[in-house]
Amino acid sequence: MNNTLTTVALRYRALYLDIRREDINLNSEATAPVMALVARLKENGFCLSEELLHALNNVSADTLTEITKCINNVMGVNLNWAPLVKKWNVPTGENRVDHLLTLFTNLLGGKKAGFKGITLRCGHFIPEGTFPLERYNGCPFCGTPFRTANFVYKGQGSKLKELRLFTNKDMQNVFASLLASPTPLDATQKDSLEKLLTEFSLPEDVQVAMKETAMLVVKTLISHDKTKEAAALLKTPTDILRYLWYEKTGLVQIVEPKTLVAHARRMYYHVFGPLNMGADAAVKMKLKLKLKYNRKACLRVALWMNSLPMTARQAAENMNPKRGMWVRMIRALRMGEYSRKKGMEHLAEIIDVFYNQSYSTWQGRVDKARIENDADKTLDLLKERPGLFARSLFATMLRFGSKRVLAAFDEVADKLPARLLLSLGNAAESYFDLNATRLARPITGGAVSIEPNKLLALYNETERQKMASDVMDVYKESMVRRFAAKKTEAKTIYIDPALYKIPVGVGDRATTIQDTSCALMGTRFKVEGDAVRLFLQWGKGLHAQPLDMDLSCRITFDNYTTAECAFYNLSCVGAKHSGDIRSIPEMVGTAEYIELSMPDLLAAKAKYVMFTCNAYSCGTLSPNLVVGWMDSAYPMQLSEETGVAYDPSCVQHMVRISESNLSKGLVFGVLDVEKREIVWLEMPFTSQTIRGADSMSVEALLSKLEAKLTIGELLDWKAMAQNLEPVVTAQEADEAYTYEWALNPADVARLLNQEG
Repeated sequence: MNNTLTTVALRYRALYLDIRREDINLNSEATAPVMALVARLKENGFCLSEELLHALNNVSADTLTEITKCINNVMGVNLNWAPLVKKWNVPTGENRVDHLLTLFTNLLGGKKAGFKGITLRCGHFIPEGTFPLERYNGCPFCGTPFRTANFVYKGQGSKLKELRLFTNKDMQNVFASLLASPTPLDATQKDSLEKLLTEFSLPEDVQVAMKETAMLVVKTLISHDKTKEAAALLKTPTDILRYLWYEKTGLVQIVEPKTLVAHARRMYYHVFGPLNMGADAAVKMKLKLKLKYNRKACLRVALWMNSLPMTARQAAENMNPKRGMWVRMIRALRMGEYSRKKGMEHLAEIIDVFYNQSYSTWQGRVDKARIENDADKTLDLLKERPGLFARSLFATMLRFGSKRVLAAFDEVADKLPARLLLSLGNAAESYFDLNATRLARPITGGAVSIEPNKLLALYNETERQKMASDVMDVYKESMVRRFAAKKTEAKTIYIDPALYKIPVGVGDRATTIQDTSCALMGTRFKVEGDAVRLFLQWGKGLHAQPLDMDLSCRITFDNYTTAECAFYNLSCVGAKHSGDIRSIPEMVGTAEYIELSMPDLLAAKAKYVMFTCNAYSCGTLSPNLVVGWMDSAYPMQLSEETGVAYDPSCVQHMVRISESNLSKGLVFGVLDVEKREIVWLEMPFTSQTIRGADSMSVEALLSKLEAKLTIGELLDWKAMAQNLEPVVTAQEADEAYTYEWALNPADVARLLNQEG
């Protein structure tokens, strides 16, 4: 069995089997080992499609055992899920006085000073009359766990997730769709592609649509000494710089060194002065970013630069936006030395033009025309580069007038990728609203509020609404034209009703990995029971050490008051916390929980509950940290002996923090209490506690997601443009778009690109 392919298939709610579909006997009876696997899968919250059930009869019992191990590993069944407090749904009664008395007695010497109490294995003295020690699995004062649990609950879930069959052909299709995706890959897709690159050879006719995706492919090609093949994917100096920086930092976007240094300083800041390591972290990051290349790497890059299909002026103009980084790279890669070698004349010319700055930039010409208020020249220049025209469309409309600018933009709209047009339509309403909060999400984490464009004040509300409406019309008409131009023999179409609640994921670069599904940001999950149980598990594979991750939630009520359930407030109306753990045990990690009571929240007239996790320790969120929530129509158990409250079958959604994640905190969901719905979202923030998560920014992100075009609406346009008749079941449709289909964001992106 191939564990890599099984792990990737599970993200698409499938199991990978190395068999052919034509070899499956659909009339076969399930064997005893297969029935045993079905039982184990049910304990983890999964069931099987009929095809997959019969297909499993074709594989060995050893393979079935390996599948069980793989799923248990993904669901974290073998980890430690014991929290700090036993039976934590009943408050322990601890308060600040207990902590102050414990601190005071420890400073005075504890037992040596004559105080009555117990000294725990961590060295802390707990005086009599403070914490009820019989209720804890560790030290209540320092949050060090002493006890771990080797079990979790199983099979309590009221709703099973169906797994389907993935064969080698299906995995190849996923591989091809990721390579050809016309939208940037999120962390889950990147991780899947990296895994698949180790299993499959690149197709000979591979067409990589995104520059960021190309970096993953280039890395694979270079590891196999295929430098010439890699060069075919590097068509500009920026492509080369992107790869060099990805190789150095692991980031597929080009982030300036000064930004990474400032980010390191911010991530290692601590509110308690003696623990603040911000300055040291900044120094370490500077050392890490120092450039040093061997001769082989220098020659490889010199050959890439020399073979660029651009003139020297075009190449120098392309290098200009990152001029400072290029100066460092040219020196570190000894390009001056290689440019003097025979056959490197093009490289020599590029460096000469770049250093002498004997070129003008397109952006400089646009800025000059804009400053001179020359609308005709500005629009003519913008039409030369439709992508950059799209990125400055709104500001240009405000400066030169909506009608004139949109008429020019419509001339080049069909040359743009559909994802870019879609982003414009999604952003128009909030951009032209003076009172709306707009958000920018830099790759280094956090969310930054952007002030409205000052030129908006020149227009009244009716004019601003008309501008937003006009942008929507442009992108809708362009999409309908694209769908109409796509020939199809289909006559009927099925659109799953669930797709009308899922926004098209364009521009949302999720930085977390979803190992059990690939839900798009904005997906809504129905709450079926009376409890929602949040969970946080971290420390897997790490040695015992102080490592403090926190799980928190903020409750907003109808009267605009708020309540927080966190390490400093273990219980509030409608929420209970399992206790603050600040150190991890050896290798198996540890856990925190929060239980939300729907009846209590409704009775208290709660409006929203925001779910967050954050790193209280210096640095970013711990890699492989898992966070999510559970829900079941049936009551979920909680161990009185250990406090374990995890059941994989009840997990509704969970995500894992990737190695490249740069955020300190994460808002990972919002519960709409009245609607009994949880919205999956991902909003990083840069604070040690939940108080750094701005509620206004979260509301702005929710509004942005609600305003986005949904997959269902996009498919309605397709049906209208291609004269497809909607039908009520997938079986009777020529083209069926189900919820399972939407689990592969690359397939949704292909719909935008008119590939299927």
